[in-house]
Amino acid sequence: MANSGKKKATIYDLSVLSGSSPSTVSAVLNGTWRKRRIKESTAELIRNLAETHQYTANRQARGLRSSRSGLVGLLLPVHDNRYFSSLAQTFEAHVRSKGQCPIVVSASRDPEEERRTAETLISYSIDELFICGATDPDGVHEVCEAAGLKHINIDLPGTKVPSVISDNFEGGRLLTEAIIRHFPADRPLRPTDLYLFGGRNDHASHERIRGFRAVKKAMLGDDPDECIQPTGYAANNARKAFEAFYARHGKLPRGLFVNSSINFEGLLRFMAEHPHDNFTDLVVGCYDYDPFASFLPFPVIMIRQNVEGMIAKAFEVIEQPRAAPRIYLVEPELVPPRTALTGPLDALKDIDLPRGKP
Repeated sequence: MANSGKKKATIYDLSVLSGSSPSTVSAVLNGTWRKRRIKESTAELIRNLAETHQYTANRQARGLRSSRSGLVGLLLPVHDNRYFSSLAQTFEAHVRSKGQCPIVVSASRDPEEERRTAETLISYSIDELFICGATDPDGVHEVCEAAGLKHINIDLPGTKVPSVISDNFEGGRLLTEAIIRHFPADRPLRPTDLYLFGGRNDHASHERIRGFRAVKKAMLGDDPDECIQPTGYAANNARKAFEAFYARHGKLPRGLFVNSSINFEGLLRFMAEHPHDNFTDLVVGCYDYDPFASFLPFPVIMIRQNVEGMIAKAFEVIEQPRAAPRIYLVEPELVPPRTALTGPLDALKDIDLPRGKP
């Protein structure tokens, strides 16, 4: 007898336990496994596991899209920055313009939570799912495929269905070139004067780093490995990385490529703990857009990703029957600084700034 206190299993749980794909598990549980030539021994194993682990089929999801609910889902990694907030707002407006109802949820960059959240959305009979910035987009695909749900990736690509993403290589290249050109000709950057902080082991970071390194090598002649400082996407981790660099060198690099607004927040937290005149020769490039950063008292060059273009393209592609799993690139925009200063904070050197913490 199964323990009544156990949490009921999902298709994904049974997939892991049986070593079969979610679509195989689904075929066994809905009785279509013989048509797919699945072995009887596999079917028996899955049925036994389903009974042992209290699997209960969701009858709404088993309809396999036989009727439309008018609900369209967007799965985000987090809500805590302007980029994902803008994606959510643009998505909602687009869905409502089609007479449908948007559902926006996040999964905290947790692959298991992404799959469980997708299953929950499927239980509400959503018509389509837009998978944005998923840590494991192909894992979410398996859940959607098992339920016959139309889905597409945004921001980070998968390999099973189409993906609409920002052209991160081009954005990284544009931002790096703009940082280098912002310094005066009589005080140019050396290769070790320009560092990249932030990001992690994901497609977007890889492409931005690739653009960063290509431009550094072309314009500055060298590209030392030490100039890449991945910190993940957490403001406090970025702050600690800046603190560690400052402790080793007694200063920050003259040029900074900061790989998200979350990492940029970490930079500002670090700067708040040090005298302003420590940063009079600083130019920052941020791979994210926030209008307030344009007016900081040091140059902040930003990349604004084309959220409207990505959402519109994703809706166009998801309507195509059996679209191939290719990547669609949407070019981002370079946003120059709007501070009154035209270069590094040399103008502040002649101002009597208070010492210590601001």
